[in-house]
Amino acid sequence: MSALNIKKGSTKHSAYNLRPSFSDVQETHTIAVLVENEPGVLARVIGLFSGRGYNIDSLTVAEVDHQGHLSRITIVTTGTPQVIEQIKAQLGRIVPVHDVHDLTVEGPSVERELALIKVAGQGEKRVEALRLADIFRAQVVDSTLESFVFQLTGPSDKIDAFADLMRPLGLIEIARTGVAALARGA
Repeated sequence: MSALNIKKGSTKHSAYNLRPSFSDVQETHTIAVLVENEPGVLARVIGLFSGRGYNIDSLTVAEVDHQGHLSRITIVTTGTPQVIEQIKAQLGRIVPVHDVHDLTVEGPSVERELALIKVAGQGEKRVEALRLADIFRAQVVDSTLESFVFQLTGPSDKIDAFADLMRPLGLIEIARTGVAALARGA
């Protein structure tokens, strides 16, 4: 009987893949969780994150089925692939959780966020703020002689870019809803 000649770190096509399966790369994932709409469920889901030291970048919750008393929690979090898998597995074990979907890995999805952005300014800064708002398709939802409140929807990076441009023009305050996401297609 001859010894097998298996090279360390062989390709993924080999039955003997000896490459380590862990990674230190931080990834951002959007996770959609369908839960019973009852008191304490959100606290249990959030407790899972805080109890293990995981961070939540964005969190949105709303009832999506009045007859079935179901709510959808959309969580954006960052971690290594192993941490993300652990989060999904632990979410699935919580009793009032019906379904857990990682929209980042399950295929194309649509993600949007709403922001209200208050900008103060006079003269040329005021004109520049309006010009930039037009470029970003932000709507003016309130206006006074000293300030504007803009409404902007889109991906989080679009809102970040708009806020960065408004800072030197007089950004006073920003309120964001958090990410709402759905998988594309059927």
